[in-house]
Amino acid sequence: MNTIRRMIYREVLRAVGFVALAFLALFFFFDLVDALGDLERGAAQGYHAGYALLNVLLQVPSHLYELLPIAVLIGTIYVMAQLAASSQFTILRTSGLGPLRALSMLLALALGFVVLTFVCGDYVAPEANRAMQNLQARFLGDITVGRTGAWLKDRREGSNYAVNVGALSADGTLNQVQVFQFDNADGRLLTLTKASRGHFGPDGWALQGVEQRDFEQVPHTEPRVRVRRLDEWVWPTALSQDTVAAALLNPNRMQTLELFRYIRHLQSNQQSAQRYEIEFWRKVFYPLSCLVMVVLALPFAYLHFRSGNITGYVFIGVLVGISFFLLNNVFGFIGNLRNWEPWLAAAAPGVIYSVLSLAAFGWLVLRQ
Repeated sequence: MNTIRRMIYREVLRAVGFVALAFLALFFFFDLVDALGDLERGAAQGYHAGYALLNVLLQVPSHLYELLPIAVLIGTIYVMAQLAASSQFTILRTSGLGPLRALSMLLALALGFVVLTFVCGDYVAPEANRAMQNLQARFLGDITVGRTGAWLKDRREGSNYAVNVGALSADGTLNQVQVFQFDNADGRLLTLTKASRGHFGPDGWALQGVEQRDFEQVPHTEPRVRVRRLDEWVWPTALSQDTVAAALLNPNRMQTLELFRYIRHLQSNQQSAQRYEIEFWRKVFYPLSCLVMVVLALPFAYLHFRSGNITGYVFIGVLVGISFFLLNNVFGFIGNLRNWEPWLAAAAPGVIYSVLSLAAFGWLVLRQ
């Protein structure tokens, strides 16, 4: 049985590696074409073709994380269909390779892909994305989420604070900062502080180029506004650089632990964390989709066909993989709109495909 295991593992690893490299080469070409379009925009800052190539290479881990389950499905389908077409799997079945043993053998291999997907998505890809964003911020502009910037909240000393950060530079400099202070009792705006830039310090944010407006409540009259201009002002806050970066980052590019911490920060400030909770559970369940993929691929070994052309079965595998990827994203959006339980929205696609694949596997085994 060890000989059979080594043979199947060798063929599956070879096929999965080939499919993953083919997909990565395709995405590498698309990203390179897109990156070359930034050469003119960043030429004044010294951005050249070498940096563009580095920018594209830093996106490879994220693509590998997204494509690995699909590569596992297509590669395993190819191997299983090839074994069935050459009657090798029939010989293996008569030699004692029963359905449950074959399933457990593939699941053991899939656990290795689960670990690889988790490591790539939770450690390699986030670090590569962080380096890519620092590179882009250095040559192509600061890290930002658009014209509106990133919004955060903080509580301290009987006041609520709403903070807007326009952009974050590669060296950690805050740009276009606005701090709104509200009274806890009646929600009245107390102060509005604007700063052109700022830095993270041990006692809070050290803001420069400050314009501060104090709204004084006068009985029976309109509020009076007192304007102060300061060269530097320190705003005591617990908002760290990681929290601000998390607000500016796409949640699917964050580490699981960073997502959890940011969710706790949002919940402690009574902000909606539904989007980040769904992404957190997606990152928990997504590596496990490799198990679903091999279960989906195993029924192809029980199909009886003599033709050596297995292109049609591989094409079916591509369609199934794409449908799983699309359903995974669709459930995330629907769960966010419908306010579903985050873990349910993240786990539903995997559960649906697991049930369907196990049903197909059981039907083929009983039928054959």
